[in-house]
Amino acid sequence: MKNIVMAPEDWLKLIQSAKKTAIIQDGKRKVHFLMEDDREMVEEYHLETNVLVRRAWREKGKLGQDIGWTVEVGDPEPKNQDNLDISGIRESSAAPFVTRRVTKTALEWRIRNLTYPKHIYSVSAEDDGSLTVRTSNKKYFKKIIVPDLERIGLKPEQDRISFTHQYNTLIITYKKPPLLLEMEKKVLNEIMQLKSRKEGDVQCPTS
Repeated sequence: MKNIVMAPEDWLKLIQSAKKTAIIQDGKRKVHFLMEDDREMVEEYHLETNVLVRRAWREKGKLGQDIGWTVEVGDPEPKNQDNLDISGIRESSAAPFVTRRVTKTALEWRIRNLTYPKHIYSVSAEDDGSLTVRTSNKKYFKKIIVPDLERIGLKPEQDRISFTHQYNTLIITYKKPPLLLEMEKKVLNEIMQLKSRKEGDVQCPTS
């Protein structure tokens, strides 16, 4: 989804003003946000570490119709089996695809199904706010948007990028800057103040 570059305090205000509900389920704290601009976001945090394991946004079309959820952090939603009689094509299971994870100190991307050795790849921080993955053999090119930085008005810095390659997977790590760490701390503080019901509890009516 398209993210809006904003000042750090604007993103925090958006989180603070959102209608929030939380539930404890499957070892995670799951939080639903309804923003003042009518966007919906769901986040899941590991109960023991409080690390974000999933973030998804509900997408709407130009006419306001619901077109489903877009996963920003975590494994993508499972795709329905393509109907070859309708589409005539099916995406190859061997095609490279990107997943995102978050740790306490870093943002992480995994690009699977990349078979080239590590020395073939380069990852660069761009002026447009993206990370760009290239191969010296010109077989793969990918621009990666970093919404976590966009939301607080930062651009990626080259010296925070590192990457490795194993099991046909390129693993890109971006060390979180202090401003992002501070923002995540403030957002988590908002979440921890929520009254979280456990799965199976009777939900009380809101006042």
